[in-house]
This record gives sequence, structure tokens and C-alpha cells, in this order.
Amino acid sequence: MRVALAVGQRLKDAGYNVLYTRTTDRYDSPLEKAQIANRSGADYFISFHRNSGINPNTYHGTQALVYAANTEAERIGEAINQELVDFGFQDLGVVERPGLVVLRRTQMPAVLMELGFINNDMDNQMFDQRFDEMVNAIVSGVEQAIPLDSSSNRYGVQVGLFRHESNALYLKEQLESQGYFATVRWEDPYYAVIVGRESTLEDATELQNQLRQDGYDTLVVRL
Repeated sequence: MRVALAVGQRLKDAGYNVLYTRTTDRYDSPLEKAQIANRSGADYFISFHRNSGINPNTYHGTQALVYAANTEAERIGEAINQELVDFGFQDLGVVERPGLVVLRRTQMPAVLMELGFINNDMDNQMFDQRFDEMVNAIVSGVEQAIPLDSSSNRYGVQVGLFRHESNALYLKEQLESQGYFATVRWEDPYYAVIVGRESTLEDATELQNQLRQDGYDTLVVRL
């Protein structure tokens, strides 16, 4: 999660729209992660993990896992993995893993990145002591594989606007318990609760109607 939040913030600073499956230390099953991603309408899914070997200091390196070869996901995985290799990790390549739920059940190109081995001293040293450099490498890989397209529009449905973050987070949790994907965005001086990330205004309007049926006051917004 530490990596995801750091990478996400730097991508946001660069102009990307970033959504998270979680921002607090809670457990979501792999299927729940895939379902959250699918409900969000996101274009891409990237999951960050650390590998582990049976015996300490036996294996080390970075690896990208994808559902299938010759796909957009493989292209993204290769770009990120190469940047991490250039950063200093051993290259374990891009590997097909169709059995992984977060790769099989997501509806968008999905990549699972293994950021070294958690029981390897050399990998741990790079992860702990050169964390910012590692994050920069990941961001560089994403930017190469997914160039920012400022002309693309996304739409969400705003269901709340609060001065206090705690109130926004409470509503976000309520929406998530009903099966919606919700995010909290800081829009000075308020915290906005946004549901969905739709590629068309028509899809956002349909989501808005569903939320209204559930009793929410809504406003379609451009993300």
C-alpha cells in the first residue's frame, strides 16, 4: 500500500486520474479488489506486491505478472519491469499467470508487479533505502506505457461535499457497502465524495439515476 499511495500521488501530480482499491490498512480479497476495479470504470489496473521464496536469500528480483502474453497488459508490465531493472533489481521478466484472480477477473488490462523478494536482504535494502528512486522508476514505466492524454474525459457522480474529511470518509464507506466504488477528492475547501469514473456522459447519467433511486442527491462532474 505504501508503494501504491506514493506512485499514485506522483501520477496525480503529473496529471493522471488515479483511483485506489484501498487507502487504509484493511484486507480485501483478490476478488473484491477486482470487483472494486471493475466498478470504478478504470482504464488500467496495477497491483503492487513483494515476492517471497521458500528459503531466505535464495531468489531476488522484479517480475511483472499478466493474464496473457501479447496483450496491452504485457506491454505495460514490460515497461515498468524494465525501469525497475534499470533501477537495480534482477530481471525475472514478464510472466503469464492466468490463475490469479486480480488478473483473470478484472475487465481492463491488469498487471501485478512483484517488487523484489521480502526475504532477500539485497532486495530489502533497495526497497527500504532507495524507496523514492524505486517509486520514480515505476512512475517512469507507467508514463512510458500509458502516455497522458489530456483530451480524454471521464465523468463521475458527486454525492456529497463536506468540510470535514471524516464525514466524507463515512459516506464513502457507506457507498462501498452498497457495492459502489467511491473516492474522496480534496476540492479546496471541501472534500467531495465521487462515485464511478465513466467514459461517457451517458454512462455517468445512468449511474446518477441509480444513485438517486438509492436516495442520494447527485451531480454529474467531469474528472
